[in-house]
Amino acid sequence: MFQKAPQNAPIFIVMNAGSGDRDADSREQVIAQVLSRAGRTFTLWRVGKSTGIADTAREAVRLARQQEGIVVAAGGDGTINTVAQEVLGTGCPFGVLPQGTFNYFGRSHGIPLDTAEAVETLVRGRLRLVQVGLVNDKVFLVNGSVGLYPRILEKREAHKQIFGRTRLVALLSALVTMLTPPPQLVLTLHGGDNPSMLHISTLLVENNPLQLEEVGLHESDAVQKGELAAVAVKAKGVWQMLGGLALAAMRRLRDSEKVVSFPFVQLTVRPLRRRRIKVATDGEVNWQVPPLVFKAVPHGLLLIVPDHEGEGKGEP
Repeated sequence: MFQKAPQNAPIFIVMNAGSGDRDADSREQVIAQVLSRAGRTFTLWRVGKSTGIADTAREAVRLARQQEGIVVAAGGDGTINTVAQEVLGTGCPFGVLPQGTFNYFGRSHGIPLDTAEAVETLVRGRLRLVQVGLVNDKVFLVNGSVGLYPRILEKREAHKQIFGRTRLVALLSALVTMLTPPPQLVLTLHGGDNPSMLHISTLLVENNPLQLEEVGLHESDAVQKGELAAVAVKAKGVWQMLGGLALAAMRRLRDSEKVVSFPFVQLTVRPLRRRRIKVATDGEVNWQVPPLVFKAVPHGLLLIVPDHEGEGKGEP
């Protein structure tokens, strides 16, 4: 039998929203209305800067452990990642109110994008053990990457601050960045008995089957079942990069000769002649010291998901 989410537990919500944000005001009002109607005790922190999310999440986890409560992340995949980093290993139930541009984590677990419906999931949902990816000690719920992709993310964030947070802006920003790709990386990969060396533009490690399905890679069947998927892009120059992007848009990336993909449980990555390297995890870019060890944590988070009829048989 599946397990219902705690029915009377206090809820501690970390919300990524600046002061004066009318959309955030509206979402906060909806959250308060639904939880009050359900008779649930809750605390909501409205964090205006991304740098304060981790500190707030630690406080939410501290209180949740004291009071046997639920920790909730309200925001995009980056915010969810930051809160999940603090929740991992604590045993606290984890909830998500998706509010980002792509929302891959919430969508892959059936969590509604509508705020009221997502809050209802917190109240009436069930618990599901879900897989977490790690690169060294850093959590990723969607993907982790090195090479061109972190550069795309940095440029995308700069463009979003100027032109707005929409999918169109994200797509156009990626296209502009790909017109001047950085030098290729030389990586040694240790995923088994025989290490391999690759010259690539980017290495993407996926923990999200939805993203893999959207570009047409078969490894989506392995992800979330104790394995991650490595996607190495060997394309050089603008035309090869654009060709790969076109195949991805048509869900045919597996047809590209410039893409190597494979599932794994643990993968060690050693960049040639680099003391530090930029690593992106769920859209957030940080510096890490090699070697990079990517691995799956199969039952990392106790996530609250919708309680649809017939779901959950055989799950905890």
